[in-house]
Amino acid sequence: MVDCRRMESLKLRFVGRDRPELTLGVGMHGIGPGGGDAVGLVDESQPSLVRFCVDRRGIWLTVADGVRGVHVNGREIRRMAMLRVGDAIYVDGMEMRLVGAQPPPVPEKLPKDAGEGAETADGARILLRGVGGQYHGRSFTLERSRLVGRTDEADIRIDDPAFADRHARLELAGDRVVLRDLGSVDGSVVNGEPVRNAWLQPGDQIVFDAHHRFVIEAPALRRPEREARLAPVDEQLFDLEAPLDAGKARSPAWRLPWLLLAALVLAGLLSLLLLFGTA
Repeated sequence: MVDCRRMESLKLRFVGRDRPELTLGVGMHGIGPGGGDAVGLVDESQPSLVRFCVDRRGIWLTVADGVRGVHVNGREIRRMAMLRVGDAIYVDGMEMRLVGAQPPPVPEKLPKDAGEGAETADGARILLRGVGGQYHGRSFTLERSRLVGRTDEADIRIDDPAFADRHARLELAGDRVVLRDLGSVDGSVVNGEPVRNAWLQPGDQIVFDAHHRFVIEAPALRRPEREARLAPVDEQLFDLEAPLDAGKARSPAWRLPWLLLAALVLAGLLSLLLLFGTA
């Protein structure tokens, strides 16, 4: 999902084409046949192949009726798809890439290895979730550093002869994630931008070897932190203790009449049984 705080800085880059990047502000942006056989930006009065809809929720790709061959990150889209920064969109043979206005920040000096068991200051768990390639659907925690490469020792192993044995390492450094290049040939791609070393944050998309895609996520706080943050809300909305104590205090008083009534009914039934049984 696109971070709405960075919504105004989204751009659409036409890969391999001599076209200026298209800034995607809030609204609808159509892509369709332009001059000659080219595909490019069209206005609302012209037919479009796809449209990019940008609103406060994020950015959506909608495909026109009857249009085929539209792909996002290699997956065919028939009607609609939600996009994130770094996605590669293919329309009628043209590749477009959703990028930010600025490339990911590069560390002036790489931090020391964070070591094992690192986490953010607020206790959030940071995950690396696969969204494309052979690791699609798998998640890796960054409580320890993760090695990406072709070697058998790699946490994220990419078995490609052209891929470096030790391509890069991802690790937690304070409240941020650092992507540390280990001498790869082509580096990595973060949010559509080629990089080597970079600071990452939740929502950033990383691509290794063209199609192995991952997203940085912080899905949940640790349990003590979550309970501490929810406690003020619970106290404002509910008075949990008072009803519970009152219920405990009333419990014996409410049970006694029911027990007496049950005993009386049972005694009456026994009396009737004895009466009619001896007659």
